[in-house]
Amino acid sequence: MTESKYEYKQERIDEVMHVYNHKSGLNVFVMPKKGYLKKYVAFAVHYGSIDNKFIDTDSQEIISMPEGIAHFLEHKLFDQEEGSIMDKFSELGSNPNAYTTFNRTVYYFSCTDKFTENLELLLDFVQNPYFTDETVEKEKEIIKQEISMYDDNPEWKSFFNYLKLLYAANPVREVIAGNFNSISQIDKSMLYKCYEMFYQPSNMVIFAIGDIDYEEIFKTVDSKIINKSPARKISKWRPEEPLNLNGEYTEEKMHISTPLFQMGFKDNGEGLAGEELLMREIAIKILLEIFFGRSSKLYKQLYDEGLVYNPFEFDYTAEENYAYSMIRGESADPLKVKDRILKTVEDYLNNGIKREDYERIRNSMYGKSVRWFNSMEKTLDMFITNYFRKTNIFDYFNIYDKITLEYTMNTMKSHFKRDMFAASVIKSI
Repeated sequence: MTESKYEYKQERIDEVMHVYNHKSGLNVFVMPKKGYLKKYVAFAVHYGSIDNKFIDTDSQEIISMPEGIAHFLEHKLFDQEEGSIMDKFSELGSNPNAYTTFNRTVYYFSCTDKFTENLELLLDFVQNPYFTDETVEKEKEIIKQEISMYDDNPEWKSFFNYLKLLYAANPVREVIAGNFNSISQIDKSMLYKCYEMFYQPSNMVIFAIGDIDYEEIFKTVDSKIINKSPARKISKWRPEEPLNLNGEYTEEKMHISTPLFQMGFKDNGEGLAGEELLMREIAIKILLEIFFGRSSKLYKQLYDEGLVYNPFEFDYTAEENYAYSMIRGESADPLKVKDRILKTVEDYLNNGIKREDYERIRNSMYGKSVRWFNSMEKTLDMFITNYFRKTNIFDYFNIYDKITLEYTMNTMKSHFKRDMFAASVIKSI
């Protein structure tokens, strides 16, 4: 692979991104923020909990790994032969962390001093796995405790119950950390196998933001990145998912004071990338705000009648092979809230959207996009999320220029379908 360096700007927010396409296939992005005290760096891999089946490069066989192995691998990389990497970061005065989602694993740190030393440490430990039978067995008990904690969390349970209604086969329906049985099956050979397959520079990205020198970062990358040549071909295996819902309603009882709900629409937006994905995402988020936002007629009615409490939230998620909208909150009568939500959607489908409502919400959301860049943590998270969707955070501003009321209305008809609506409720025992 050839290497190149360039930059591009977003004039509207007076931001610039410096890019280094490294010869290893790794892409490095640096966004200087003059005058900011903290500095952040993320080293991320396009590998998450839904990637537990893949095609072996050599045998061409489908390799099936236990659920939760990506999250397990994230935990284990912090343990090196000389001890915990967390201690070394602490000695450098920085704050390290990591997380695993359905489709990515992210390692990052923030610091105010000794930036280069922290960056070198991040690059070193992520590229040098160290697993033993003993440490793997020890980690199983730690992760099982984490799983137990999630099992006792009603919001978490409601969320995955909701995903199980949407999807019959897609691994997004399974808990990111796995379960007791799947965790018990993991061994060090499996961890090394997944590491070798997915932790390749060409399947990873570095993003840095703060009052930093991009040339110094590029030099550090040159000196630290291990060029794994030739790169292994990554072929993720995906089960065939039915277009229809797996179920419409589920209910579970837990020790809570007020029932809670998560409900919404399964979408056909999966498989989109780049501009197409951003267009659909922004359109649906505009619609959700019009339907259910704080300024909406429905929210005012539900709140005044005591049918919902704060928080009453909604969002739309679109990734490489799944997409859905979701409304969540607490209510003494979740089924009545469900009926009112569906009635509101039906009214908009029948009567359309007023242009003034569309323009007001669109402009408000555009302003929020501008304000993202005041938070380095938000910018970092949004960059990584969009990079692995083959989009760029600078592209949002171009999309707002292109999106129209007509496009948004057509998107409304394709997304808000009654037969694609599902509801998950947790009631009190």
